[in-house]
Amino acid sequence: MAQYEWDLFVVGGGSGGVRAARFAAQRGARVALVESGRMGGTCVNVGCIPKKLYSYAAHYAEAFEESRGFGWQLPGAPALDWEALKSARAKEISRLNGIYEGLMTGAKVERLSGHGRLVDAHAVEVAAPAAGTTRHTARHILIATGGKPFVPDFPGRELVVTSDDMFDLPVFPRRLVVVGGGYIGCEMASIFHGLGAEVSLVYRGEQILRGFDDEVREFTAAQMRQHGVDIRLNTDIERVEAQGSARRVHLKGGTTLEADVVLYATGRVPHVEGLGLSALGVRTGWNGAIQVDDNFATSVPGVYALGDVVGRLELTPVALAEAMALVDHLFGPAPGATPRRMDYDNIPTAVFTHPPIGTVGLTEARARECHGAIRVYRSDFKPLRHTLSGSAERTLVKLIVDDASDAVVGLHMVGPDAGEIVQGFAVAVRCGLTKAQFDATIGIHPTSAEEFVTLRQVTRT
Repeated sequence: MAQYEWDLFVVGGGSGGVRAARFAAQRGARVALVESGRMGGTCVNVGCIPKKLYSYAAHYAEAFEESRGFGWQLPGAPALDWEALKSARAKEISRLNGIYEGLMTGAKVERLSGHGRLVDAHAVEVAAPAAGTTRHTARHILIATGGKPFVPDFPGRELVVTSDDMFDLPVFPRRLVVVGGGYIGCEMASIFHGLGAEVSLVYRGEQILRGFDDEVREFTAAQMRQHGVDIRLNTDIERVEAQGSARRVHLKGGTTLEADVVLYATGRVPHVEGLGLSALGVRTGWNGAIQVDDNFATSVPGVYALGDVVGRLELTPVALAEAMALVDHLFGPAPGATPRRMDYDNIPTAVFTHPPIGTVGLTEARARECHGAIRVYRSDFKPLRHTLSGSAERTLVKLIVDDASDAVVGLHMVGPDAGEIVQGFAVAVRCGLTKAQFDATIGIHPTSAEEFVTLRQVTRT
């Protein structure tokens, strides 16, 4: 048998790569990991964590205003200190970077700094600015390099920014144009509007949040507009021009928008440049996504890939689960445990718009395709808090039930704490609980969550 320096060599220090490296090492494998940037990947550095921190910050503007309805008298108008927010975020991200580095040290994973490139099925070259190029051999190589923002070619492309830039803009944008109606664009529009920017969101489709339940999409768009976000559908950008330090955005049809910053949130693509995949024969899809089988093996034996770089569900918890399934496949499960396999059904997710979305299971349209006869239960209402707050914001809850089995196959919410609420209900949906079992559960009163167990009237079939 060939002798290798490492049992597993991981390229990429994001959530999936770190999880695979750490637990493979705990199973007794010799593991190395290379990362050219800060540890933690997209989620920690420019994704989930800073996004949620800024979402919290944005909600304070609403809270200050709503507090008046509860008798609070503020001495003056609150003002955002952008530099203070950025500094606090940077400090927290640095702390998390250190924790990820510590996880590697604690698991005795060899941590290499530099850019990794596969030179054959069992060898990686690491180019480091200070140390030059070194070569490492491994029985298994894992590619976990994540994704990056995609910006199409158009006149003025060099004048726009991506989501990676938004958390550390030099000056807070008083006027922001967001291009793209996916979850990143909608979240950024909501967050920066909450922080005090005048925000316009431009999307070429007929409705934002393609792929989500249609009723959720429409309800969220209406709520975002009510909050003050200018959503413009069925249109696109022709060009962007500089007007001093500002930007002029030309839309198709002749309309223009003035902005301090133009954010392009038009999707993400796998980060595969410079990995040597083509020369090695690793098969990729049309957008660069690495093609893998159910065990995350690529077309080249010994080379594996997982997380955003394979283009399945681009969610941090999914990458973590994929990593555990791969470790079980390569090195066996933990003592007494059953080997894990990745199951992509009923994965819950949240969108941190204002108000936020929580969802698990099938959309109404997909449920009709899969099950035929269904029952839909839904309610939208003013939450108790807003009876005094003065806000006109409403909450939507929705259950989709397979008529034949009575199983709840879809559960959706738009409203405060939707992610927190739906996480708990996701367990029920994954376990196949029926509508009758939901009905038999006593609600916690007064909460918005109790609406899910008090829905009795069928809205439509």
